[in-house]
Amino acid sequence: MSLFLTVPPNLVQSIRAFRIAELQEEAGRLGQHFLYAYCNAGLTKQQVLGIIAEAFRFPKPCGKNFDALRTTLTETLFEAGAQPGFVIVLEQLPNTQKFDREARETLLDVFRDAADWWAEKKVPFRVFYSFE
Repeated sequence: MSLFLTVPPNLVQSIRAFRIAELQEEAGRLGQHFLYAYCNAGLTKQQVLGIIAEAFRFPKPCGKNFDALRTTLTETLFEAGAQPGFVIVLEQLPNTQKFDREARETLLDVFRDAADWWAEKKVPFRVFYSFE
């Protein structure tokens, strides 16, 4: 039975009751990419984006701003060839003065945009996140 039986194929949601190891295992079982970033060490937008870019092994420019991350999550990955799907975990998004609620929501909006973009291509793109 699939862990994602009740989870839509394209969404961004709180990790809630899911365990990271189970998400990784399910991604592997489905033959999908598993991308994980532990973001707690980031204090600023630049640092959080840099952590995500490094963890996902994305090009350095993607760690500079939200638009570059959005492009990498969509067009760049699409141009790399057929994609089986994605399971992404953003753990412990920080709550700091320079990475506040607005910055977190903007980051999650980037991933929501990417989920919508991939939905049009009929490719699963699930993002799970937690806050510190």
